Amino acid sequence: MAKQNWKPGTLIYPVPAVMVSVGATPEEYNIITVAWVGTVCSDPAMCYISVRKSRHSYEILMKNNEFVINLTNEELAYATDWCGVKSGKDYNKFKEMKLTPQPAEKVKAPIIAESPLSIECRVTQVLELGTHDMFIAEVLNIQADEQFIDPETDRFNMDEAKLIAYSHGHYYKLGEEIGKFGWTVQKKRKH
Repeated sequence: MAKQNWKPGTLIYPVPAVMVSVGATPEEYNIITVAWVGTVCSDPAMCYISVRKSRHSYEILMKNNEFVINLTNEELAYATDWCGVKSGKDYNKFKEMKLTPQPAEKVKAPIIAESPLSIECRVTQVLELGTHDMFIAEVLNIQADEQFIDPETDRFNMDEAKLIAYSHGHYYKLGEEIGKFGWTVQKKRKH
């Protein structure tokens, strides 16, 4: 198979498309759509978001050092995109998209009530990296929509939440499961 060499770029796709909520007071509340987001460590639970300095939410993040990562789903796809292309300097994104800010349990930033899963984070380190600064944060609490929690296993059902992904400028529904972690080495049960 022939390969081509390309200049270095950001082609690690797909990635989650999340709405990050920030602000310590209702007057300061804002939402920024972020695709540069991910897990850093499992113990302690840590994650990151990367944000351009030019974004309205950047100063709010630097001031408060707290944010909430709100996972998005098919129902939130329009709001996810809109909040990514409009500035909080010009719009109250909660009001414009008819989203509900609710108090977080552990941080001063609000959760988005309509999000299936909200991850409350406190910044531990900011890395200046070029076009974006990376906000590395400890996960302090998670608020999960009860309708997506399996009562038998007490686990969050990602499939039922209908989460969306972002890939090179486009949003996608997630597809069907093709396996689970460790399925390639799992012993087959004899019937």
